Amino acid sequence: MEIYCKPYHEINQLSGFDKAYAAANPDLRPFYKYDVNIEAFEAIIETKKAFPVNRKVLVEVIKEQYSDIPTTDLVQKNIDSLLNDNTFTVITAHQPSLFTGPLYYIYKTITAINLAEELNKKYPENHFVPVFWIGGEDHDFEEINHFHLFGKTFTWENDENGATGMMETATLQPILEGVKSVLGDSENAQKMIAILNNCFTQYSTYGKAMMAFTNALFQEYGVVVIFPNHAKLKRLFIPIIKDELQNNASKLLVEREIAKKEAAGFGGQAHVRDINLFYLMPNLRERIVFENGIYKVLNTDYEFTPETMMAEVDNHPERFSPNVILRPVYQETIFPNLAYIGGGGELSYWAERQPQFEHFNVPFPMLVRRNSALWIDESNAKKLGKLGLTIDDLFGEVEELIKTYVKENTDEDLSLENAKVAINQAFERILAKATAIDPTLKKTVLGEQTKQINAINALESRLLKAEKRNHEVAINQIRTLKDKLFAENGLQERYDNFLPFYLKHGEDFIQILKDNLEPLKMDFVIIFE
Repeated sequence: MEIYCKPYHEINQLSGFDKAYAAANPDLRPFYKYDVNIEAFEAIIETKKAFPVNRKVLVEVIKEQYSDIPTTDLVQKNIDSLLNDNTFTVITAHQPSLFTGPLYYIYKTITAINLAEELNKKYPENHFVPVFWIGGEDHDFEEINHFHLFGKTFTWENDENGATGMMETATLQPILEGVKSVLGDSENAQKMIAILNNCFTQYSTYGKAMMAFTNALFQEYGVVVIFPNHAKLKRLFIPIIKDELQNNASKLLVEREIAKKEAAGFGGQAHVRDINLFYLMPNLRERIVFENGIYKVLNTDYEFTPETMMAEVDNHPERFSPNVILRPVYQETIFPNLAYIGGGGELSYWAERQPQFEHFNVPFPMLVRRNSALWIDESNAKKLGKLGLTIDDLFGEVEELIKTYVKENTDEDLSLENAKVAINQAFERILAKATAIDPTLKKTVLGEQTKQINAINALESRLLKAEKRNHEVAINQIRTLKDKLFAENGLQERYDNFLPFYLKHGEDFIQILKDNLEPLKMDFVIIFE
């Protein structure tokens, strides 16, 4: 393997916020609490030690969820360690995308694993556990119901509504069969098929199945996976649920911070509601609103007076689901957590939350940008070399890349720049003579100059187009290579699934990534086979 690193600010496909955060742009600094370095964790540890976390309940729930999921001694040890006051977590989270969805699901988890390892070396008097939070309360089924494999999109169809993690796995069987048919019969394929069968046929709900699948992929590294929709955990969140229902504090606090962030040149990331909670039931996740003195659940007949709503919170806290505005607070309330690991979009909405966290008296974590990578297999690496291209070339727009390639690989000079210079010089002389005779001729002369330059530009384009025909094979190879590594002109990690890499490398795929991704290093990693 060969490794090449590219600074985030050179990655055209990343957002302005993403680049600014990686570069520690001072304009962004007021919106997060800690500098991203290993030494900053000393202060975070002390802050979190002073924050009451109900470790007993947390461990009870995790053990209950793992009761029918086989895992490693290391995972069990990490779960047990959460009872100790000197154990802390680093958390990454994602919706339960179908069979993990795009590659960044994998990269997030590896970032958490490596960060926990670094912290265990730096602060040996404490213990640090990597945690994956399955965001299965989200109800946006269209976001999680598909993935891309070998040029085909596999899409899960079902008629259920509500939280995706509560959906039944029975309707996944056609997808499972379709995936098995394309994985082949290699040793790695058979191993993965067995894992998929175990996870998606043994467990009846999708959230539990994805919990088991994530565990199967990362149990060797001690990752603790949790599905946080649990009555005991939600009970710990009751004071904040009630505050949100009664005071609507999040709306004003987050909107003010978004306005400040926008004034600093960074757009807002999430829409804030008066009440940032959903009502959660089987086949149902709908917004809670307060109208004319009554709490209502949209698109249902559920209504509550203020008194009956508070009773509902006390009796059934699991029915209250935080939206994207409130979910970070829930996470940091129930875990002894030090850092949140996410992509640029996620960190952007976390960067709007500090005043909200202060209102609820919950410590704000370090925000760690997950690792990003581009994996170039041996075949595509050879094509890249044969075309005389560098990986830097592929990060640009494909048409500009083709234009540059053709100009650099032709025996003819396709540029008519000298002709344009000569025409402009000639028209400067004409303009001087014409305006000396009649100043009103200036507009006419300039118009003719523009027409002549446009004509030369058109001829230049035709020359380039004609020359492209002589390089048709190479151009098609460039387009194919670009589409393969940057599908839909985006990053590979946001499109491709991990399964083709697993088929080739087996469990070594994750180990190779782990060995080459550094959690606090702000570089985009390119891996050449």
